[in-house]
Amino acid sequence: MSLPINIFHQTSIALLIAGFVKIHSGVTRPKLSVLPPSSAEISSKKTATLVCVANKGFPSDWSLSWKVDGSSRSQESSAGLLEKDGLYSWSSSLTLSEQEWMESVSVSCEATRSGQPALTGHVTRHQCSE
Repeated sequence: MSLPINIFHQTSIALLIAGFVKIHSGVTRPKLSVLPPSSAEISSKKTATLVCVANKGFPSDWSLSWKVDGSSRSQESSAGLLEKDGLYSWSSSLTLSEQEWMESVSVSCEATRSGQPALTGHVTRHQCSE
């Protein structure tokens, strides 16, 4: 007769992924990247879509939010996607009108989790090739 094995530890969570057990203890801050809009989209669609990607974070309850010139923008982000290494990835996109993009000074994406300092990535129109 085989009995199920239950392992519990207050500060560690064991994840069974593809036959391997990964142990993560505490919090791993994700790496954050903000990708600028393409010039082709701006010229053809008159919109500017920016993408924020956060990866290699733990646990799954980080969230992403946007600011344009310091003003918050409501936008949904993906739920944490569990990767093979036991860490999570998230993404969010923000679409601005061509005019909003051209008039903006800075667009930023912020990754937040309760009890943790926020991570911020940003892009400016001037950083992008025209």
